[in-house]
Amino acid sequence: MNDGVQNRDWTSFGFFLVNGFTLISLSSAIEPLRMANRITRQDIYRWRTISEDGEPVAASDNLSVNVDYGIQDAEALAGVDVLVICGGWEIETNSTESTIRWLRSLAKKDLCFGATCTGSYVLAKAGLLDGYRCSVHWENMGPMTDTFPKIHVSRSVYSVDRDRFTCSGGTSPIDMMLHIIKRKCGADVSAAIADQLIYERVRRSGERQRIPLRHLVGNQSEKLVVAVELMEANIREPISQAEIAEYTGVSRRQLQRLFERYLHCTPSRYYSQIRLSRARELLHQTSMSLVEISSLTGFVSSSHFSKSYKELFGHSPSAERKR
Repeated sequence: MNDGVQNRDWTSFGFFLVNGFTLISLSSAIEPLRMANRITRQDIYRWRTISEDGEPVAASDNLSVNVDYGIQDAEALAGVDVLVICGGWEIETNSTESTIRWLRSLAKKDLCFGATCTGSYVLAKAGLLDGYRCSVHWENMGPMTDTFPKIHVSRSVYSVDRDRFTCSGGTSPIDMMLHIIKRKCGADVSAAIADQLIYERVRRSGERQRIPLRHLVGNQSEKLVVAVELMEANIREPISQAEIAEYTGVSRRQLQRLFERYLHCTPSRYYSQIRLSRARELLHQTSMSLVEISSLTGFVSSSHFSKSYKELFGHSPSAERKR
């Protein structure tokens, strides 16, 4: 994560609603700001909503949301620190030329830009993400990568790169906004907001989106999907490759070829990643000891668990918990 602009406060937000935007992502971005004001008993954060023509905007679930301004209103961005593009359904169609022209006209202004869900596509189309790292919903990662080669599209839940911050959609704006709030208001306020929202685990920007396997391989390999489902169902007591191959109805060699072709690794390595990812969840969500976690995730010893964990994540399980 390259979290630049450290000495700059982001306290006034403009949320631009693209037609078909995802309502849960908008709410997930605004509610942490509201809760920060409530918990601190100060009006630290302010926000407003903007649409292309100043008229209500229909979300992807067909609920209509009133807005405060249109892009032609002179006061639409008065005092705004960050303009957040809220994307959603059929973003290629819904990102109109007038919106793109407006965003390009803002490029040289003293503004930071953000995005929720597929809003990253709109910023990219306006040229506002060239040279930046960004996050977008996993369904749009491939098209974004192909269409905008000057952008580094990340699998991260959210990305903060200098004066750009973007997230993948769903509830990920909560994680992103808590990161921003923590920088200004401190960890105690951020944690209190998470408690109020009954948000059990705040994710860091380096954490990857979980992309459904069927999206990665399509309908080309039902056998591979079955094999991975077997792995996910047998974490505490891992089963052998021979057993997975037998249950799946392929030979061991065929099983290895499937993993190498679609997932670019061996079955044993992928199985290990599944178990270590589960261990990471337990480290964050429970107070279990490392010995207990290593046992629950199928490692024969805590030393083997620690070594494998460090190889995958770059630091030990104990360091993960401290972080």
